[in-house]
Amino acid sequence: MTTLIQRTHEDVLIAYFQDVRIIDETRIGALGKELTELANGPEYKKVVLNFQNVGFMSSAMIGKLVLFGKNCKASGKDLRLCNINPNVQEVFNLMQLGKVFKMDKDEETAIKGFSKKGWFG
Repeated sequence: MTTLIQRTHEDVLIAYFQDVRIIDETRIGALGKELTELANGPEYKKVVLNFQNVGFMSSAMIGKLVLFGKNCKASGKDLRLCNINPNVQEVFNLMQLGKVFKMDKDEETAIKGFSKKGWFG
């Protein structure tokens, strides 16, 4: 069963969560597997995870996200998160996940964020 809906925008892969509440262990396991495949796939180096449908997620799912972020980094992928519900954002803030993930208010901002250069880039 697919747990993520995927589409592309130019050279960016955008993945949407279908679930409003990500709390079921079976569903979290399936999401973890899909995220691992996404991180290890060679097709795209820019990935956006869009949380527009998600209103709540368990700590187990947050663990899968952190692992996904590490896997993306290890495989040379640039990852951004967007459209995070205020309740989920509050948990992310408490866990200081802003240090782990690049988070944007919406999908358009996330996509544009890939082309931004740093001070010396």
